[in-house]
Amino acid sequence: MTTDLHEATDRQLVEQIAHGRRDAYEQLLHRQFPAVSRYVQRMLVQAAETEDIVQEVFLRLWTQANRFDPNLAGVSTWLHRIAHNLCIDHLRQHNRLSGATQTVELDGGVEPDNELENTLRKQTVKQALAALPDRQRSAIILCHFQELSNVEAALILDVSIEALESLLARGRRKLRVLLEDPTCS
Repeated sequence: MTTDLHEATDRQLVEQIAHGRRDAYEQLLHRQFPAVSRYVQRMLVQAAETEDIVQEVFLRLWTQANRFDPNLAGVSTWLHRIAHNLCIDHLRQHNRLSGATQTVELDGGVEPDNELENTLRKQTVKQALAALPDRQRSAIILCHFQELSNVEAALILDVSIEALESLLARGRRKLRVLLEDPTCS
């Protein structure tokens, strides 16, 4: 079956990957890498750790594509769940000691003062997110930053929608407190 990979759905690409088509893998990698990478970066904060986890997610896509069940979740949800599980395993293994040493990268721009203010604000939010319990942080990142639905986020976290909404509510409250008074972490 010859399919124009640019027009293939993500599900079709996973089917092709399961049959060893490297070009399908490259196409799906091109589509899904940015979102998965942003999620892992927000969960872990450290750039080196992020690269390792993202590489492992896409290695698993290549080696375990035949395990994907389109009746359980969409491709993006499946990849985010793999990323979530790897992040949680990593955080448990490393006792979350790495959250405090994030380096700040400037995006470049015309107004240095505005850029510095935006960078500091982003840094403050990253630090507050890093101070949240893992599951609350993940719920907030999935719903607010990754813009996934509550249903998708609940599938990724393997919780009910009600439990996800509770995680979001508790996480938002704690974030609000941390952002109002950063010494509360």
